[in-house]
Amino acid sequence: MKDRKYIKIPNKITDKSFEMIQDEINETRPDYKFNSEIEAAIIKRAIHTTADFDYLDTLSFTGDAIKKVKHVLTHQGVIYTDTTMALSGINKRKLEELGVQYHCLIAEPATFKLAADRGITRSMAAIKLAAQDDTEKMFVVGNAPTALYKIIDMQQAGKLDAKVVIGVPVGFVEAKESKVALDESEIPSIVNIDRKGGSNLAAALVNAILYNLDIIEGD
Repeated sequence: MKDRKYIKIPNKITDKSFEMIQDEINETRPDYKFNSEIEAAIIKRAIHTTADFDYLDTLSFTGDAIKKVKHVLTHQGVIYTDTTMALSGINKRKLEELGVQYHCLIAEPATFKLAADRGITRSMAAIKLAAQDDTEKMFVVGNAPTALYKIIDMQQAGKLDAKVVIGVPVGFVEAKESKVALDESEIPSIVNIDRKGGSNLAAALVNAILYNLDIIEGD
């Protein structure tokens, strides 16, 4: 068998991918400018995860969301995700080094019971349960528009204190609309103003900040 020559070292594969991403941006969007070094890191991580350059234009950052994420991560806060897939994609080793808690309540018995009792989705029930936690928290939503709507409604009603939300549910029914609603709310957020998204993207956005805490100003 012929010995194929290809990159086999993981970090070199990643480095090469990011070089190729920047090369393609330079070639196809020579006038494109990132707003900051950290936004560049986040957007490129989104592209790296999805191979989709639309994120150059559709990722939106509001209310000092990046600094808010850093604050939660560096002050032993808690992350709540809407899916186990999103949670599985986040770098747990780094979270644990920082003392950050992390949960996905979607499969908890209490979530099933509350959803059945109230006639709501499990994603909505999980938000209601998370609201009982007094720890500084952020929500990471990659799948459920109803979770985003519940976060917005409870925050506006003073029944939830979400420091920041990463909201990138994928799909057709209310996916884009829920992200627009979050983007237009007073909650600091990172959203993708499009139908695209997903749990893999949600995790990638968290990781992008985890890997670049040192270039984010503030505490």
